[in-house]
Amino acid sequence: MTNNKWLDRWDERYSNDEFAYGTQPNNYLKDQLQKLETGSILFPAEGEGRNAVFAAQLGWNVSAFDISTEGKNKALLLAENNNVKIDYQVGELQSLNFKKEQFDVIALIYAHFPADIKSSLHTMLEQYLRKDGFIIFEAFSKKHLEFVLKNEKVGGPKDIESLFSIDEIKSDFPDYDIIELVETEIELSEGVFHNGTASVIRFLGKKK
Repeated sequence: MTNNKWLDRWDERYSNDEFAYGTQPNNYLKDQLQKLETGSILFPAEGEGRNAVFAAQLGWNVSAFDISTEGKNKALLLAENNNVKIDYQVGELQSLNFKKEQFDVIALIYAHFPADIKSSLHTMLEQYLRKDGFIIFEAFSKKHLEFVLKNEKVGGPKDIESLFSIDEIKSDFPDYDIIELVETEIELSEGVFHNGTASVIRFLGKKK
């Protein structure tokens, strides 16, 4: 179950007029998505919709979810402003009615779920991806802790359990051909809350 403190945090972050992470798509998602044939895509923890709207502009059939109603409201506004439609639901994954093998791609872009459920959510999510479908993943690595302690503006969790390692990704997604799986330093400039040098895990996997 979502605890109220977690929900309140995201509703508060998304309630401002300004977009917390900007309106432009994440660079890694943008690069990978443009190489794939369009189909159906799911964005978990999609927040204010910048990545979902970008995918819809490319012609993808887009589904998204988040626990934050404030995030959904901003995402639908962004979609309307860009003349696209996205299916955006509010709730926890187990309460939503996605179907097995419904999606061609699942995009996990800074989807930092609480540490105690992040691996089980990855396992739950991957049943909704068809065989030969792709996971596109970018999130902060465990090394990122030293970056956020030096520069809070770069964003990201401040507890190491909520951050990711290459071994965790291999463990969470065992039945995939790994096209790319790296830990790397990047420069982030995404809205108000992602600015500066970050350490991230990038993963592109194809479901066997």
